[in-house]
Amino acid sequence: MFAAVLCALNSKYVHSSLAPWCLLAGVKAYCPADIQACVVEGTINEALTDISARIAKKQPAVVGLSCYIWNITPVLELVRILKAELPQAVIVLGGPEVSYNAAEVLTNNSLVDYIVSGEGERPFALLLNALYQSTQVKCIPGVCGRTESGVYTSQPYTPEDEPPSPYTEEYFSALNGRIAYLETSRGCPFSCAFCLSGRCGGVRSYPLERAKKELLCLAVSGTQTVKLVDRTFNANRPRALELFRFILQNYGRAIPPGVCFHFEVAGDLLDDETITLLAQAPAGAIQLEIGLQSFNPLTLAAIHRKTDITRLTHNLARVIGNGNMHIHLDLIAGLPFEDYASFAQSFNTAFALRPNMLQLGFLKLLHGAPMRENPQEYPCSYSDKPPYEVTETPWLTSRELAQLHQIEDAVERLYNSGRFKRTLNYLLECLTCTPFELFERVAESSGKHMEERITLDDYTALVYEYFSGLPNIDKTVLRDNMVCDRLATNASGRLPPVLYRKDETLKRIFTQMNACEETRAPSGVKRGIAWLYSKHCVVYADYRPETRKPVTGEYPLHYYYPKMDMA
Repeated sequence: MFAAVLCALNSKYVHSSLAPWCLLAGVKAYCPADIQACVVEGTINEALTDISARIAKKQPAVVGLSCYIWNITPVLELVRILKAELPQAVIVLGGPEVSYNAAEVLTNNSLVDYIVSGEGERPFALLLNALYQSTQVKCIPGVCGRTESGVYTSQPYTPEDEPPSPYTEEYFSALNGRIAYLETSRGCPFSCAFCLSGRCGGVRSYPLERAKKELLCLAVSGTQTVKLVDRTFNANRPRALELFRFILQNYGRAIPPGVCFHFEVAGDLLDDETITLLAQAPAGAIQLEIGLQSFNPLTLAAIHRKTDITRLTHNLARVIGNGNMHIHLDLIAGLPFEDYASFAQSFNTAFALRPNMLQLGFLKLLHGAPMRENPQEYPCSYSDKPPYEVTETPWLTSRELAQLHQIEDAVERLYNSGRFKRTLNYLLECLTCTPFELFERVAESSGKHMEERITLDDYTALVYEYFSGLPNIDKTVLRDNMVCDRLATNASGRLPPVLYRKDETLKRIFTQMNACEETRAPSGVKRGIAWLYSKHCVVYADYRPETRKPVTGEYPLHYYYPKMDMA
């Protein structure tokens, strides 16, 4: 028997990897029965010696490893450890981090034997066949390697058929409740200069019946989240509408309630029929991730990003306004023609839509991306180490990028966490500043703590102490808003020291509430309760899982106005 191990190093345990299972499906479809393969998954946080030992135990003749910007460094270290344990094993790398610079990777890493560039199901299977039969490898499309005369690259493999399904009994057994990934198409219709997806040719869609079948299989696998990895899911609007409709028709029936489906979509391609349909989705059943990148027309033109900004903002206002879906918007700092003021404007435009998450990303110059391959057209400085993040551009100084990193941290903690919603609303009402300027202030006041593992209690204290000292801010109202945020989002029911007030009045009111059946704490249910000094009332939350809002994760707040003599 000729054995191969396909290994993936994930960023976290909760993530699964689809790539090795796709390759395993290719081995089963295109290799003889004498060639056996299996998958070994680990994380970048595990000891590499432990992962190597798990691989070595299989005694493979070939080890294949999936490479991305976030795992390439540990992967290459794992290769070194593996070669010491299995000196005869053939090491094969694949994935986007090595597909477009295969010759460079092979030249700089003598322990790597081959690289599969691009789609790998058939090329990897052909490579295994050739190694097993001791036949010529050099002629296999999509496989790069080395001979005595040096490194060679090959013509890319041009897929001609539908790849075999990776969703086998082995896959579902290994998934174990982690996030599941599903692709119903490959390729992207767009050619954004910072991205690799457009280099894979046009979109190749799998048959709808296959997509529906696999979607249902993943939905009942025990996972809570199914992420569709189609690069622009709604590029084909009728197809996207059909799959959305299929999910909603089966939700609560063939699809268990509580399963969430995550899609990457182009916001300006959403049509009225799709938006109307999605408005009917059960709360929390659908998540949409929408890459805005920028609202600067010059920037969008420079990166070849086709966006109808007017239609985009109109559509986003509608889907966000429905409130039944988690909406995730992305901006990228460091793009051409986007200076600090322009990025601030893009941020404010996106923030005004009030998505559930507004992610501030930073441009990465990926191997194979046009922005990296054409430095004269896209002049910028970037790190030579993964993830190749931009460090300076003609429009953004290194100092401004550092400032944006601090603002990103503030946005993550204060907005994306969902823990300060009422607080932010109050601050924006009282302060004469834009949302971007508000996060600038937070970044400046807490910047020295950005690298620290600061606790939520300590961060709450930083926010309170900074803003309570500003003009137009009423300390009592600020405190009360922060109290409401904490009770709605933290099921411990405990207030942080900066917000806690020892008050005998609350004890008396608590007794009054327990005497009444309507306001009595349910048996066995934890309750968080506090006195709001600005409203002269009690606020409380009962932490029952079934009442938690699926989109925001908040628990409902209730207000109790006591009899005057009690207050």
